[in-house]
Amino acid sequence: MSQTVLAERVGVSFQQVQKYEKGANRVGASRLSQIASVLGITVGELFESSQDKIGASSSPVHLLAEPGALRVLKAYLRTNERVRLAIAKLVESIADQKPIVQKSVVQKSAVQKSAVQKSVTKTSVARLDVAPHGERRSSRARP
Repeated sequence: MSQTVLAERVGVSFQQVQKYEKGANRVGASRLSQIASVLGITVGELFESSQDKIGASSSPVHLLAEPGALRVLKAYLRTNERVRLAIAKLVESIADQKPIVQKSVVQKSAVQKSAVQKSVTKTSVARLDVAPHGERRSSRARP
């Protein structure tokens, strides 16, 4: 975003924005809040250097700011050590997986049809193995 656009959105001249940037003029709290809002960031982010942001991404406090993270952590702490290890491995394996490319509708239909045919065949064979009620089935032919 240019200084001119920022100045227009905040309601000051672009020269004033230049003075803010150089540190020649002090920025009041309300103006700082306006600038952060226009930029789509928090006021705190205006005070962080790029190095701070890199370090913050691996910070546990930063991680807890993610939506749902605290809820997951609280539930995690209610489990035993063995379950915690399994949960950690599960989440890591999910995170490491590459997205699966969806099969086309035709391929899915063919796979589903094949599965149904196999199921019907297995059911038919199972019925052949079942003797009528009261009869004993033998593998040898009777005379």
